[in-house]
Amino acid sequence: MNEFLEILYHEFELPFSNPVLVFSLILLIILVSPILFRRLNIPGIIVLIISGIFIGPFGIGLLEQNAAIDLFSKIGLLYIMFIAGLELDMNQFKINRNKSFIFGLFTFSLPLVIGFPVCFYFLGYDFNASFLTASMFATHTLIAYPIVSKMGVSKNEAVAIAVGGTILTDTAVLIILAVIMGNAQEGGLTLDFWIRLLISLTIFCLIMFFAVPKIAKWFFTKLEKEKHSHYIFVLTVMFLAAFLAELAGVEDIIGAFLAGLALNRLIPHSSALMNRIEFMGNSLFIPFFLISVGMMVDISVIFGGYMAIVIAITLSVVAILGKWLAAFFTQYVFKYTASQRKVIFGLSSGHAAATLAVIIVGYNAGIIDINILNGTIILILITSIVATLATENASKIMVSEAKETNPEEIKKSESYKMESILLPLANMVNLEKLLEFSILIKNKSSINPVSILTVVPNDEEAELNIATAKTKLEEYIKQASATETAVNVTATIDQDIANGISRKSKELIADLIVMGWPTSSGNDKVIGEKMRSIIESTTKTIFLCQSDKPWATHQKIILAVPERSEDMEGFELWVKKVIKISDELSVPIIVNCTKKTQTALEELVAKLNLRAPFEFKEFNDWEDFLIISKNVQPEDIIMLITARKGSVAYQPVLDKIPIKMETYFEENARIM
Repeated sequence: MNEFLEILYHEFELPFSNPVLVFSLILLIILVSPILFRRLNIPGIIVLIISGIFIGPFGIGLLEQNAAIDLFSKIGLLYIMFIAGLELDMNQFKINRNKSFIFGLFTFSLPLVIGFPVCFYFLGYDFNASFLTASMFATHTLIAYPIVSKMGVSKNEAVAIAVGGTILTDTAVLIILAVIMGNAQEGGLTLDFWIRLLISLTIFCLIMFFAVPKIAKWFFTKLEKEKHSHYIFVLTVMFLAAFLAELAGVEDIIGAFLAGLALNRLIPHSSALMNRIEFMGNSLFIPFFLISVGMMVDISVIFGGYMAIVIAITLSVVAILGKWLAAFFTQYVFKYTASQRKVIFGLSSGHAAATLAVIIVGYNAGIIDINILNGTIILILITSIVATLATENASKIMVSEAKETNPEEIKKSESYKMESILLPLANMVNLEKLLEFSILIKNKSSINPVSILTVVPNDEEAELNIATAKTKLEEYIKQASATETAVNVTATIDQDIANGISRKSKELIADLIVMGWPTSSGNDKVIGEKMRSIIESTTKTIFLCQSDKPWATHQKIILAVPERSEDMEGFELWVKKVIKISDELSVPIIVNCTKKTQTALEELVAKLNLRAPFEFKEFNDWEDFLIISKNVQPEDIIMLITARKGSVAYQPVLDKIPIKMETYFEENARIM
């Protein structure tokens, strides 16, 4: 008995040394802490850091810093920077790049200009410590972005430039970090250092932005069915990029950030792969890192003397003031409203990922002391609360303003929460691509599932056929669930397939129908009698799709729009879906249409407050349709907007276009 008690005492002796017990405790904290504090509206990042302070060596001493915790902490840090690069909306950045650049200049330079003299003269730190700490003020983490997304104001221009500014500020600060680390090393910033840094960074960037995307594209295409290996490949790229960054003479977090940017376009935000990346990061690696950050904080230092408190307060005031001034000047330059200024300030005032990265690297290198580290943790706690409250308040005001200015559009956008997509099943060959496409274009606020429909004839084997079809579709349901998209397998009995699809689309109140590209029967028509009867039996918007390659590997959308398409009932729907595809795949849209249609498109996009990377080319000679094939690459998506007979946009020449698309764009993905 005594021996058992001795073993038991040894296992629970502080600090815990059993790796299983240590891991269990951290998982318990990750599980329980956010749930307990959620009702208090405390951001999760703060809860996890406080938990780390409590259980750490400077708290009650349950855990101590060791090799295992350091390893998971490093993984979490790299993961934060990788996701930061991966989640940036490159299309929005390109559209608003000039405004984003100006905001980025303000939000980078103002905190730096204010912060350096404060740290150097007021706090008395040396040049390296002062400059590194001041550069930390310039960073910002979009911890409040889920708020604007949830409130439905993420498409506002002010939000777009705040997101775009993240690219500029974080990249610039990480480069400054590399320079300061070089300056702190023996030898300093010599000519050899600059030459070596320039050459190594050039080689590193060539590898990341030319070699890695090509390798990734080949991997995702050749091993498209190996879904689980995609995640392992992405992790491999992230860690190898971090290692190569160290070889290049910069910090590994720069490599992880650039790995995210390099893979950004190849991983759609609605894909199963992105869901897996975010799930593992948000569930395990990033919380582990935040807890380990809290474990570094020495509370006794903060309360052991007035200087530590002065430093913490000073850092917080300077960080908030610098970001507020940047938002104020941005509002002044672009004539934004007060609510837009507040949302810019809210989004840019949060300090977490890059801030922690910079300060921890500086602390481990001995450039900054424990007072700055602890002060930064306090800064993160304060700015996280400020960012959350400011963004939530500004978002509510913006929603209220939108309702007052355009109540009809708000009602219309609310209807998209009930959006329903029907996917009739003709054969299993292209179902995976069609389901992936349906998930890409589905409105994320919609509570309705994607409905896969099987129509079986009304005979003695009808029930057996339905059961067999549902069994075969289970694998595809799992595919959709990996993206957290609900899929419903439904069936109907009807002797006529067209009638069955039409009736089911009405029962489900479907907004659009997604089907595979018709198989031509050797004549001059792609749309045969069977497909024609389906099209004519329903008034729903229909997408006919064909792609032999993963959707994420495409380069741009070539869109052909006939005259008077703007007068059609489905105009707004397909415009939104084309923009959605563009956003998901981070590709531009080349629109071939008349001047009148171009004007209508631009007015609709402005009215809906969307941002789309449109490039317009005047086009109205449909007899010479192949003129749009100039500069078309095999990786491009060819998309045709067409119309039913008798509608205002219909013209007989449109019936001949699908066969031309199939003949001359055989290697391209095609959507009609």
